[in-house]
Amino acid sequence: MSDPKNTWQSQPTEETKMSTGEVRRRARDLHEKQRDTAILWIVLGFVLSAFFGWTAWKSQGVMLRAGWGLLSVWSLYSAYHARRWIWPGNLAPDAVASSSLGFYRRELERRRDYAEHVWRRSGLPVAFLGMALLLGPPLSKGLTLNAAPFFILLTVWFVAFYFQRKRNRTRLQRDIDELNGLEG
Repeated sequence: MSDPKNTWQSQPTEETKMSTGEVRRRARDLHEKQRDTAILWIVLGFVLSAFFGWTAWKSQGVMLRAGWGLLSVWSLYSAYHARRWIWPGNLAPDAVASSSLGFYRRELERRRDYAEHVWRRSGLPVAFLGMALLLGPPLSKGLTLNAAPFFILLTVWFVAFYFQRKRNRTRLQRDIDELNGLEG
């Protein structure tokens, strides 16, 4: 008992936390969840694009038209990227454990990579530029106090988005590390 190497090597090994059935179930659940999320974002992108485009068409003034037009383009861009980054790959219904594990790993890594560059891939700078063009003229006319609730809400959204994104990245990395442990 005095030999630390012997004591360390004689300890029982930790059992795998995920069975192959659990991997298949998680892969199937992830596939369905990502497909539903992608469909929601695509439909929302087209609806918002149509609304913003119609509003741009009816607007008076170059700044307002440009702002609504940028928001319309941003909505289409978001729908495109939802199809490109959120839409899951193919998962065979009768997939064996190794292909389910590979699918699950690829999808988790894709989600992690998307979350890494979410600002650029979601086109949020274009959306903020469009909102700035819409809010610029009213704010320049001294209506800053009336816009304060909007900016407070926007700040709260930024903070919530930051912490939600950080939590999701940590969870995704933990799942990827767990898969590494399962394979190793």
